[in-house]
Amino acid sequence: MSPEAPTTTAPLMVACLCAEWCGVCNAYTQTFEALKARFPGVRFVWIDVEDEEDLIHPLEVENFPTLLIALGHQARFFGPLRPQIETVERLIRAHLDDPDAPALAHPDVAALAARLSANARSA
Repeated sequence: MSPEAPTTTAPLMVACLCAEWCGVCNAYTQTFEALKARFPGVRFVWIDVEDEEDLIHPLEVENFPTLLIALGHQARFFGPLRPQIETVERLIRAHLDDPDAPALAHPDVAALAARLSANARSA
């Protein structure tokens, strides 16, 4: 199976939840662009938590940058992750290679994944 094209109908989504004032988040933009080029079948979404507070509410993001990886409406990973491209790439490949992995149980994370999945915009 090609790691760039999941076998399910919903694409894998990688959302970066950041803040404009965060220096590490600003460094993540280059990593995010490189990942988009490496994984053309994956949907990448950039979310500024202050500009899009209504979108992420009631979820509280306290550590930046935080990544959300979802397959369709199912959140698969949610947590802070430094902009180390090899680490993020391995995480993406792991989720592409295992589309049947269990979803996260946190209701606010699952709700955000569902909202983003329903929203067609991308980074």
